[in-house]
Amino acid sequence: MGFIGPNGAGKTTTIKAIMNLIYPDSGEIKVFGKDHIKFESEIKERIGFVYDEPVYYDALSLERMTGLIRPFYSKWNQWNYEKYIKLFNLDEKQKVGTLSKGMKMRYSLALALSHEAELIIMDEPTSGLDPIFRREMLEILYEVIQKEENSIFFSTHITSDLDRIADYITFIDNGKLVFSEAKDDIFDRYRLVRGGNEELTEELKGFLVGYNRSNVGFEALATGAVNGTNLEIERPTLEDIMYFHTKSERPVE
Repeated sequence: MGFIGPNGAGKTTTIKAIMNLIYPDSGEIKVFGKDHIKFESEIKERIGFVYDEPVYYDALSLERMTGLIRPFYSKWNQWNYEKYIKLFNLDEKQKVGTLSKGMKMRYSLALALSHEAELIIMDEPTSGLDPIFRREMLEILYEVIQKEENSIFFSTHITSDLDRIADYITFIDNGKLVFSEAKDDIFDRYRLVRGGNEELTEELKGFLVGYNRSNVGFEALATGAVNGTNLEIERPTLEDIMYFHTKSERPVE
């Protein structure tokens, strides 16, 4: 499940609420069908959590840091842990404070995958990473998903990452849910439309979520069947969909 929205939409706030790091003013949160506070310890044992900025003791080696974390998980799988440490080219003797952001992210992911977590929650895990490691991380996550033993809730503003691996997308804006559904259904519903300004009729606007105009023409996000001999119609990206829902002109309702 990709979790998207513009900066300030509430993605990190939502995740912090799920993890009981902040307290909602109202409503309820259920994870695995259970109240997230009443069953907090049970739920968190079944969750792997990867922060944008992992919080560990910089002065400790990875080996000692893992020794502090391991006892919290009754299903800790040391074989898996050692497999991922080797796969990610991590040196357990190295101190946490000497790791780059990418290496810290690899370590966080190794921990998350080493206690048989059923749900892995990731808050902007690829932000600030170089393109090569971002690609490697996405390939690892894709392999995890293919085993059909885990679910991943992946918050990001880099929507191209989700074009590659997501099955479902949840989109929020200003704390409100815009949609939450299968990615293929989203792409089936929306079309990116371009044309001259003379083509931007009131009839066409009835199909548009949003649009931008310039001196040479317009670009828009449409739903439904849009036809026109002088229109360019193509499949949008998730970035297109997010942009036209939040930053473009709106047709008058």
